[in-house]
Amino acid sequence: MRFDAVLFDCDGVLVDSEPITNGVLRQMLNEAGWALSQAECERIFIGKAVRDERARIEAETGRPLTEEWMRAFYARRDERLRAELRVMDGALEAVRAAHRHTSGRIACASGADKAKVVMQIEMAGMRPYFEDRIFSGHDQPRSKPHPDVYLAAAAHVRTDPARCLVIEDTATGVRAGLSAGATVWGYCPAGHGRAFEGLAVERVFRHMDELALALGRR
Repeated sequence: MRFDAVLFDCDGVLVDSEPITNGVLRQMLNEAGWALSQAECERIFIGKAVRDERARIEAETGRPLTEEWMRAFYARRDERLRAELRVMDGALEAVRAAHRHTSGRIACASGADKAKVVMQIEMAGMRPYFEDRIFSGHDQPRSKPHPDVYLAAAAHVRTDPARCLVIEDTATGVRAGLSAGATVWGYCPAGHGRAFEGLAVERVFRHMDELALALGRR
């Protein structure tokens, strides 16, 4: 098993940020008049950019989704992340293994805003491995589930997407990786991969140690 490049999602793959981000989002939507349970908020928003659900947010709250509201969300989210962010167990070793396996051709391709992704990768101690190879769907014509961010990452590391391994934890991200033409492995630390049912995920794994071992951890 040999891949020329490994492309990682960030939230829910490298760092355990989704409960924090989703919790802040739910609180702010509740304050705006949309009463959501945590489970409902996760089902609607995990794997997506908040702006992707603009029409629904505006319909449920009766208010426009303004840039001021988004700035307030980012500020509250980042404050919580700085205080509470945790690295996924084994993720740093998996990144190191991927870096060795590909002679440095790894990248992070996230649906989140780039400032958040960079902050999290730095907090996780992974920036020396990714360097400038950090990509956001916000900077592409289309975000996930479209393939644009993975195609951009593959192009940057000068690798045919068909020779890339994508690591994802959501159906939205898996669709993006598959649409790019990559091999996709589904990371599912707290379940059995049901989120990937019906999708052509080549492998489902529950701990980052499995990824490190598969890529030849030394």
